[in-house]
Amino acid sequence: MSGDVDALFLYLCGVTIFFALLIGGIIVFFVLRYRRRNPFEIPRPIEGSQKLETLWSMIPLLIAMSFFVWGASLYYRQYRPAQNALEVYVVGKQWMWKFQHATGQREINELHVPVGRKVKLIMASEDVIHDVFVPAFRIKADVVPGKYTTEWFEATKPGRYHFFCAEYCGMNHSGMGGFVVVMEPTEYENWLSGNTGQSSPAAAGRGLYESLGCVSCHGANAEGGRGPALIGVFGSKVVLNNGQSVTADEGYIRESILNPQVKIVTGFGPIMPSFQGQISEEQLLQVVAYVKSLSTAKPEAATAKPPPASAQPSAKPASSPKK
Repeated sequence: MSGDVDALFLYLCGVTIFFALLIGGIIVFFVLRYRRRNPFEIPRPIEGSQKLETLWSMIPLLIAMSFFVWGASLYYRQYRPAQNALEVYVVGKQWMWKFQHATGQREINELHVPVGRKVKLIMASEDVIHDVFVPAFRIKADVVPGKYTTEWFEATKPGRYHFFCAEYCGMNHSGMGGFVVVMEPTEYENWLSGNTGQSSPAAAGRGLYESLGCVSCHGANAEGGRGPALIGVFGSKVVLNNGQSVTADEGYIRESILNPQVKIVTGFGPIMPSFQGQISEEQLLQVVAYVKSLSTAKPEAATAKPPPASAQPSAKPASSPKK
């Protein structure tokens, strides 16, 4: 979208330059044309013109609305989450960027991506506010502690593109940068195959899910128990005990892990402990990736399964009293 961003920027500059020259020229003309020629000259009164005032009110309004409509449309397309994008998990900390691909490959201050493929960055900060800014792609987004920020891009030309932290974050802020390496698809696949041996975020998240004891409430296969079922929950509407409903996105899952008492699912009690301070931002992203991986297996509608033959009640009425 860099061409669209540049076109809007040039349009803004063009309108600004045009009116700056026009108004400046008119001012100079009026100063010379209507200057006082002798000390006793009194200018004649000027009657107001409703048509003129309407004209110079409507023209700026239309121009300003063109700024707004064009900018809002571009903003909507640029910041709307991309569908079917490669997801890369990003953690910023003083003073480095850590990237992890969905297939497990890890990078520091460098990100390899294929050309012509949408890439979605899911970003978190471990300490202070950072910012991912790739000038060549015309993308920029703050990474704020305590929440997830997403942005996406689609590189159209192979090469190495510099990225920066564009939010002052401390002493070595100027050195917190790196490169996005855009590769041809076959070259990118070769790079991926040469960096195997690392577990994916979802696999690492499953290990954390089990080691932290989440299985005791959500089940070994995330099928539910004392806590709500997690299979198919990501991206769905979750009904809370106050009657409201929320979308189970990355932010909701993160909040449910760190501050589970804020949004309690209907039908369940406030029994989940907080994991604040027990799990890092990188581990949080891994647990979120694991929960997202469960969304491919949507839960079936609850049906009453017939008991096995050995457990079928006999036709003869029981002689023992009912409980």
